[in-house]
Amino acid sequence: MSGFPTSFHLGPLVFHTYGFGLAIAAYVAFVYARHRLRNKGIPVEPFGRWTFWVLVSGLIGARAANIATNWSYYDGHPGRWIAVWQGGLASFGGIGLALVVGVLLKRRLWSETRLTYFMDALVPALIAGWALGRFLGPQFMVDGGGHLTHQWFGLHYAGQVGKRVPVPLIQGCEDGILWLILIALERTRLKNATGFITSVGMIVWGLVRSTDERLLLGQESHSGSVGVQLAGLALAAAGIVTLIVHRPGRSKPDSDHHALSAGSSGADGR
Repeated sequence: MSGFPTSFHLGPLVFHTYGFGLAIAAYVAFVYARHRLRNKGIPVEPFGRWTFWVLVSGLIGARAANIATNWSYYDGHPGRWIAVWQGGLASFGGIGLALVVGVLLKRRLWSETRLTYFMDALVPALIAGWALGRFLGPQFMVDGGGHLTHQWFGLHYAGQVGKRVPVPLIQGCEDGILWLILIALERTRLKNATGFITSVGMIVWGLVRSTDERLLLGQESHSGSVGVQLAGLALAAAGIVTLIVHRPGRSKPDSDHHALSAGSSGADGR
């Protein structure tokens, strides 16, 4: 029996705890990201529109990936395809589609801002939001735990028999530590290497996520274990490529452009 409530009632309405937690995490990430963009002199007025479409595409991609990797469950039952209130979101599917949509919109809304400069402002906020989301989201969902365990740290999760490795809590801690590392790197001279923060975030997060899937979840994942592992490795490889292309000492910050942007966007940031 789970020690965590997976839903709560407000009159006739039923709310799933993990969805409410993810909403809180998304809002915190949004506010934090907007603050970081403003500090880097990037106009924040279009950020609300950008975030809306990125979230929508992320949900669509996450749902589509879950359906594709669990086709035996959805085949012949089209009503299940849209039943997101029953769970079923694959994180890497959401990241994949949201990344494409986010880059395309960024080129339209911030055409004069270098992509790596924009991502350096955004990535730590995404990591922080993801960390909070692991604590407040999957920790309270059905089948949220990992492998069976008899160790003291095992927890009971709804829909799973026996004590389970508390994967959401572990991943929340991992992402929190990664966020602290990125913030610490920003306080060094490496902050002047555009794309470095983004590269480190991609490499570490991709490798850790793939390792977690391999060791803590395995085939008990409902999102396609092998696919998640490969996606994590692909993200890390993309981070390595980004690091090579924008290695420290090769690229310079967009200081001149963003000094002007900061002055023109000051009213938007208030």
